[in-house]
Amino acid sequence: MSSLPDAVCDDARPLDFIREQVRRDNTEGTFGGRVQTRFPPEPNGFLHIGHAKAICLNFEIAAENSGICRLRFDDTNPEGEDASFTEAICADIAWLGYEPDGEVVYASDYFETLYGWAQHLVREGLAYVDDQNAETISATRGDFTTAGANSPWRDRSVSENLRLLEEMRAGCYPDGAKVLRARIDMSHPNMLMRDPVMYRIRHLSHFRSGDNWCIYPTYDWAHGQSDAIEGVTHSLCSLEFDAHRPLYDWYLQQLPLPGDPPRQYEFARLNLTHTVTSKRQLHTLVDEGLVDGWDDPRLPTLRGLRRRGYPPEAIRDFCSHIGVARVNGVHEIELLESFVRTRLNRSAQRRMAVLHPLEVVITNWDQPEPVEQRQAVNNPEDANAGNRLVPFGPRLWIDRDDFMMEPPGKFYRLAPGREVRLRAAYFLRCDDVETGADGQIVRLFCSYDPLTGQGKAPDGRKVRATIHWVSADHAVDATVALYDRLFSESVPGSNGSGGDPLESYNPSSLKLITDAKLEPELSRAEPGEVVQFERLGYFARDIGKQLLFHRTVGLRDEWANIQKRRNQTS
Repeated sequence: MSSLPDAVCDDARPLDFIREQVRRDNTEGTFGGRVQTRFPPEPNGFLHIGHAKAICLNFEIAAENSGICRLRFDDTNPEGEDASFTEAICADIAWLGYEPDGEVVYASDYFETLYGWAQHLVREGLAYVDDQNAETISATRGDFTTAGANSPWRDRSVSENLRLLEEMRAGCYPDGAKVLRARIDMSHPNMLMRDPVMYRIRHLSHFRSGDNWCIYPTYDWAHGQSDAIEGVTHSLCSLEFDAHRPLYDWYLQQLPLPGDPPRQYEFARLNLTHTVTSKRQLHTLVDEGLVDGWDDPRLPTLRGLRRRGYPPEAIRDFCSHIGVARVNGVHEIELLESFVRTRLNRSAQRRMAVLHPLEVVITNWDQPEPVEQRQAVNNPEDANAGNRLVPFGPRLWIDRDDFMMEPPGKFYRLAPGREVRLRAAYFLRCDDVETGADGQIVRLFCSYDPLTGQGKAPDGRKVRATIHWVSADHAVDATVALYDRLFSESVPGSNGSGGDPLESYNPSSLKLITDAKLEPELSRAEPGEVVQFERLGYFARDIGKQLLFHRTVGLRDEWANIQKRRNQTS
């Protein structure tokens, strides 16, 4: 029986239209008060953020009603399907926080049953073998104003259709020579009801059934029947399957099912700004080397989001917040990032890192030891997080952005003759600047006030800025990956790109910094651990062995700014 992760247990959650339907079904005794859902991915790619919404909905609907949710792979197309995808999908679902009920199942488990039911439709005069190729079938289907044309083989006898179907299964014909079609209505207003194809000949080896089959069921023929075989009650699909529902129901009505037929309900898919979730477009990004694989942190795949440091709880929180709608829309990616930031603010340890190092030499260092250990707070949002020791010495790295020779107004950080506070350390004043032959700043010569170790001066003088730093003699070298939007357009393909989202691909979406300087504690960060680089944002250590940190999100709440602007213009 499905159970909910702690992060989504919320008895006050408002009911959406699907939850209202499930409650109504339970009240009326439909399906005997039983609730069973399923998540049915195709094993030909990796899960993305859109799948996360479907996963959350299916598993949580089942858990809220003491029901069950199965994981079933829709493996009806041997081309491009692979066991590695099933393994990855199972792992991603577990990472997201859900556990399927019972064993993982596959549509291919039902190939024999589906074939037997296809024979049943042939015997009932509801299916026939067509010799027309795919192009001819498409050309004779008609359009929304013109009825389709009946196939010249539509009225074959039952016995001939059964024989031809058996020969198709036995491998007597090449690919494309024949198909099995449902016999419905070539003038039906729903184009999908115009004698849809049920089986195609494909002489391809299947990653599970091997060479046992050379005819494979189409999605529409396999999907609803697989639901029925498993005992699914509520088949939850994204909105593009709305037009498929009449065919879903028609098939089920013609078959000798073992129990009540399932019912299909459609909900709006999850779309994000500056993002694509089309599997075809994601494949193109990977195949053409525009990203570094399916786990590239710029991608909306769960593998990419995980590598970038997104907590699974934040993704679940986001999916719960946006709810379940009947109409497709686009959500700002900043909203998702705000949930990530909220989670990380509570859990991430604070650390110091300098991404654009500028050397500082403390000229009045007179300590007997070459290093002092300073105490720094691990997380001000968590009283139990404690403190850590950070080495401080006469040579430091600070960020180049924290110094200016001729600062403009409202720049309060370090400048010649100016004093700032060093995080968890002392006041620091810039006394002199060394430049190279090209005029570039090489290092700063500064003095520190040893009486300001508690963050304030005994004489009461104030400073207007606090900056971060790293001891140069103890710094750890690392690579840091900074990310911009993968697509420059808010809705890729909508503005002057001819409708092709890839035309708005941003080639500058990744910037690698190879000379970052980190405090020593960061060398002990666990793979996948997310920390806050003070004043810079949240960063996740790469899951590999390399000391590489990915920028997860920044500190600035861009979503709050969007909401503020909207309120000002409303």
